[in-house]
Amino acid sequence: QVQLVESGGGLVQAGGSLRLSCAASGTILSLNAMGWYRQAPGKQRELVATITGGGSTNYADSVKGRFTISRDNAKKTVYLQMNSLKPEDTAVYYCNADIVRRWLNPPISYWGQGTQVTVSS
Repeated sequence: QVQLVESGGGLVQAGGSLRLSCAASGTILSLNAMGWYRQAPGKQRELVATITGGGSTNYADSVKGRFTISRDNAKKTVYLQMNSLKPEDTAVYYCNADIVRRWLNPPISYWGQGTQVTVSS
């Protein structure tokens, strides 16, 4: 019953910006760590950025200084602000969330369907 829905992807020129959103819905008692991953054609899925429940962030070296991850717990939403985009950022971006659905149970990892980001040169 838990769903993660990404939005905000699209086509942008190099140097441009996009803001991705991922909203969680369903039976959710607690949202713990959340993150963004991406997968380019012919490549493995890689971590882009994570944010803990306490707000601590971590970024891949390739996006550090250009991307910013944030969250709005009231809206159960995680965001990824992407600036100074490069063609190598082109990929399908997936959001991930560790969710507690029943108290005293460990969190379960959920994935969104993905949103396409294409950066042209």
